[in-house]
Amino acid sequence: MKNYLKLLLMFMAISFFFVSCMQAVESAIDESEASLAPNFKLQDINQDTVTLSSYRDKQPVLLLFWTTWCPFCREQIKTVNAMYPVLVKDGLEVLMVNLGESDYTVNKFAKNYNVIYRILLDKDTKVATAYGILGVPTYIFIDKKGHIRFEENYFPKEKYKALISE
Repeated sequence: MKNYLKLLLMFMAISFFFVSCMQAVESAIDESEASLAPNFKLQDINQDTVTLSSYRDKQPVLLLFWTTWCPFCREQIKTVNAMYPVLVKDGLEVLMVNLGESDYTVNKFAKNYNVIYRILLDKDTKVATAYGILGVPTYIFIDKKGHIRFEENYFPKEKYKALISE
């Protein structure tokens, strides 16, 4: 039964990834077409409340929607973890938004992967629904003005600096 569950979860993760890739938004969204990011209020793994609107007019935000069981998410988390010091230096806030998993599972994962940036808990997945998340991992880049400028399933290494400076 455990093997069946693992295979099912793996199949779901791969399916979500490919569906998301096929339906991904154009990598860089023109400012005239950029939409205001839905505001949210979530708790992080330390039980502190985070509101997206608190970053507006202060700094850009990179959201990473993910789950612990997603193998692609794990790779992306390693990538962002390695780049995090540079991202902070560039003025970007990174917020990982976990979709529907327990505090215990997410905390254990964060310790095992030495996650150094903020993890938010979207326990009822309402935030993911508001953003139209179809699969994980999904990155959403939100500029200082609160507009969505990038949505994709990979970290925009080549584009993030240009997005920050806009």
